[in-house]
Amino acid sequence: MLWENCPHIDTQIPRHTMTMTPQDDKKADALKAQRFKMLEDIAKELSAKDISFPTCFDAAMNIRNALRDPNVSLRQIAKTVTIEPLVATKLLRVANSVLHNPGGNQTVDVESALGRVGIETARSVAFAVAMDQLLRSKDVAVFGVMSKDLWTHSIRTAAAARVLAAHFTKLNRDEAMIAGLVHDLGAFYMLYRAAQYEELRIRPDSVKYLIAQWHESIGESLMSALGLPDHIVEATHDHDQRRAPVTAPRTLSEVIYVANVLAGGMSEWARQGAEGEGNESHPEMANPTYLALNEEIEASYQELLGALS
Repeated sequence: MLWENCPHIDTQIPRHTMTMTPQDDKKADALKAQRFKMLEDIAKELSAKDISFPTCFDAAMNIRNALRDPNVSLRQIAKTVTIEPLVATKLLRVANSVLHNPGGNQTVDVESALGRVGIETARSVAFAVAMDQLLRSKDVAVFGVMSKDLWTHSIRTAAAARVLAAHFTKLNRDEAMIAGLVHDLGAFYMLYRAAQYEELRIRPDSVKYLIAQWHESIGESLMSALGLPDHIVEATHDHDQRRAPVTAPRTLSEVIYVANVLAGGMSEWARQGAEGEGNESHPEMANPTYLALNEEIEASYQELLGALS
């Protein structure tokens, strides 16, 4: 059940020392009710695996499902990708980028692009398009700044994960990148769902804290419901929960944890809801080994940003 592994969250609105008027009490009760209602609706939706996302997300997920089938030929996959023009366009841009095309030989063929970047990167592009369109949807427009922050953080984490995997592990770099890209999928989903509730739409700080406390557990349930590979889901487990210092990541979980820390994590959002929470700096931020990779991570980030935006 979704609630069993989620951290406790106090849905009460903090009571300040000033006198609360009956009108204040009414607003506080309304906010508390809508917070609970949103979390309850999410739990029901995930339990039924009847995920509500904008149509663009559904299209990208259909492409991802096709990419998972080991018996489908590259030509068949190319036909599926071509059905969604935006994904095809982004895929071609990635295939023709310096990262995957150092020789400068441009391609305008989706099948050739798939052969050049590989299936894992194609999955990353499908997810990137899905999340990008999600944050651009009219439903999330009210949280424009927050959604943009989430998107930027996701891209930075994906870039860092790719670099870390290459330097410290034998893991597939593109697989690490996709894990970094989707690690906060639960936060995107919660932002979309919060936009459906009037009392939450006008209180972005309340939504930030709600997301900071719940997005990991909800994200795991969401990714499982969407059929992501178990090892990707497991790698995102507790990625915002402080651990013993990781001096050299070896597993995909450690790669995502360090990448998330280097990209900023959720500490800023968590801090808005609890005095002093998230203020401690992570030792990874000052690790000379990671600091030496800053330029490479930034270059990877700019490359991804240019290809996916």
